[in-house]
Amino acid sequence: MGFIMEFAENLILKLMEDPKKRDQRARERLYAVKDRCERSKEMWSYPLRPYGFWTFERHNSQLAWDPQISQVPGRRDPYDDLLQQSFNNPK
Repeated sequence: MGFIMEFAENLILKLMEDPKKRDQRARERLYAVKDRCERSKEMWSYPLRPYGFWTFERHNSQLAWDPQISQVPGRRDPYDDLLQQSFNNPK
């Protein structure tokens, strides 16, 4: 019976991950996140945005779905007005 318990114990220990390796992976991940945060904070402190900042998909999607932003005079598509007039005044 002792052989079975020893076998089970060795099997469980073999399947478990090494806590030092797990700790090292966690630390590397945290250091990488911290570096990314530092770079983001540095970019935010600049008066100008880097190339491509305003072309992020998140920013463009917000412009499309928010009517307060998308329908202001400088951003409104002039062709939308023409299409709206042609649909409202059929011949």
